[in-house]
Amino acid sequence: MSDESSPHRTAAVIPAAGRGIRLGPGAPKALRTLGGTPMLIHAVRAMAASRTVSLVVVVAPPDDAAAVKLLLDEHSLPTRTDYLVVPGGETRQESVRLGVEALPDDITTVLVHDAARPLVPVDTVDAVVDAVRAGAPAVVPAMPLADTVKEVEPGEKDQPEPVVATPERARLRAVQTPQGFDRDTLVRAHLNVPLAGQGATDDAGLVEQLGAPVVVVPGHEEAFKVTRPLDLVLAEAVLARRRANDGF
Repeated sequence: MSDESSPHRTAAVIPAAGRGIRLGPGAPKALRTLGGTPMLIHAVRAMAASRTVSLVVVVAPPDDAAAVKLLLDEHSLPTRTDYLVVPGGETRQESVRLGVEALPDDITTVLVHDAARPLVPVDTVDAVVDAVRAGAPAVVPAMPLADTVKEVEPGEKDQPEPVVATPERARLRAVQTPQGFDRDTLVRAHLNVPLAGQGATDDAGLVEQLGAPVVVVPGHEEAFKVTRPLDLVLAEAVLARRRANDGF
């Protein structure tokens, strides 16, 4: 595995400027605690756990950047990694762009990671970085689907919706993060897509719009997104098991 003395330096950008309303009222989702520690800190540690990652950039709510910087300072983080907090934008897409703009010139590989995926294993992070360094412009960790998926014609709320098609499940994947990119490709992708509207929720989708190839590497069941209260229950259980088994 390469280290940060390699000519290929990797940074992780964590957009955490949203409020995450689906977990209910209160603190922004990224600041909800998991095992007594904010999810954002878990996500930062997950990126810094990879020896390939020499810098983690947290994109914070514009009014809370100083508070997020204090939060990072208060928690024990790997010292071999540098940390930077920058204010974000109105959408996730704008926040990612601001995070990428803050990177030093010598960063060649960029990871974009959801703050709400606090438990992604380091092997998944490393697999994404390795695939980018091997020449893929964009890399996505993904999992096969357990459920059959139906395409429907959207209807009124609480009304039955007609099924339009049943995609072949074997060809479908549920996408996770960190997504990894050749830096120049990611910059071009963000320049190519206007910031108007809600912005993109999937950076690899922006690369697809460029016509550049995107490849998939195996994801991990513990890299799930903590979006709803039941997800938080599952995340607490996974963390408790890790601490019992590994002293994590």
